[in-house]
Amino acid sequence: MEWYKVLDGKQRKAFWACFGGWALDAMDVQIYALLLPTIMAVWGLTKAEAGTLGTVALLASSVGGAIAGNLADRIGRVRVLQISILWFSAFTFLSGFAQNYGQLLAARTLQGLGFGGEWAAGAVLIAELIAPKHRGQTIAAVSSGWSVGYGAAAILFAIIFNFVPAETAWRVMFFLGVLPALLILFVRRHVHEPDMYTAARKQAPAGAAPRFAEIFEGRLALRTLTAWLICLGVLGGNYTVLTWLPAFLQSERGLSYSNTGLFLLVNILGSFVGYMVGGGASDRFGRKNALRLFALLGTGSVASYLLFGSSSIAILLLGFPLGFAQSGMNAGVAPLLSELYPTRLRATGQGFCYNAGRGVGALFPMLVGVAAAQMSLTAAISIGAACAYALVVVASLALDDTRERELSDIDTGAETPEGSAPSPERA
Repeated sequence: MEWYKVLDGKQRKAFWACFGGWALDAMDVQIYALLLPTIMAVWGLTKAEAGTLGTVALLASSVGGAIAGNLADRIGRVRVLQISILWFSAFTFLSGFAQNYGQLLAARTLQGLGFGGEWAAGAVLIAELIAPKHRGQTIAAVSSGWSVGYGAAAILFAIIFNFVPAETAWRVMFFLGVLPALLILFVRRHVHEPDMYTAARKQAPAGAAPRFAEIFEGRLALRTLTAWLICLGVLGGNYTVLTWLPAFLQSERGLSYSNTGLFLLVNILGSFVGYMVGGGASDRFGRKNALRLFALLGTGSVASYLLFGSSSIAILLLGFPLGFAQSGMNAGVAPLLSELYPTRLRATGQGFCYNAGRGVGALFPMLVGVAAAQMSLTAAISIGAACAYALVVVASLALDDTRERELSDIDTGAETPEGSAPSPERA
């Protein structure tokens, strides 16, 4: 792991803080997907209502992420990271007290605001600390924390539901969502703002706060549109599968709670490997080429998993490539976004593109829930994911490669021309 060996003490502390934040963030978010079948049964919810619960959190996260991104440019990446972690932890915990659909809907909506903010601040923080040569691999390694958090949620799910009645177990799972708040103690003590950011703030004219509208002006407008469409496709497809996969395994394949956790762990292992391989691929072959490759793999793996996974062995084996393709695609998104904007607007642009993509992509799980009332859940998931990943391929056609771009050069307007090779001294 050459990329890790070259990190200094400050960079390693920031890496583990962001990795932990993303892992615990994932645990909180995926708790809901795992609990979805139970909540549907306990409260008698329709698939459309269940899909709406997943969608509102993602819609709220798109708003929270856009706001947090601009705040991170104004008051600092580290401060916004702490606020976001505390926020989503608190409202995940409060979800356990919900007595009806409306209360859980409100708690999920508020939880989503913090979920979006954590990524907007953490991804930019890491990008500004890492050398261009290893930026993709390092950010992907941070993103792999999602797989770790998802795995933790699956393990807790299997354990708790085997010892606690389902009517109570789902509340216990939500209560455990308060654990990420403990990470704030580490962040406050060990993580500091990147030098690049503090220098940019000192050089900014007094009162010249970053304006949200600036990412839609001049040369940044096309970058913002293209990046948003890519994020929409990646996240729309991934959220379709992540939201409905547990329900598919239990309702369509008849797996028990413990077996569902086991089969998901294979998928999660593939996801972890996908992040690591995807990050290396984006550094080696370029951001757009890696995105296209994994989008095609994602489409094929979703169709294979849902259509040919009729036996337990097939579901188990096909779960690995499914997770691999999804995460490999997502691995290249954050490095790409960080290489599009100047420092004073980086978190604003990155926060908007990713979270606006998440917000619109959040409609996919809800649409799948609606479509599943007219067709099989298998068909609904397959069609939703395929449409989303096709968008990634199409949007990437308008994307120029930004691999190994010096972030400081964007501030001066001297960045490497898009699509050209980096200079030898930066390789």
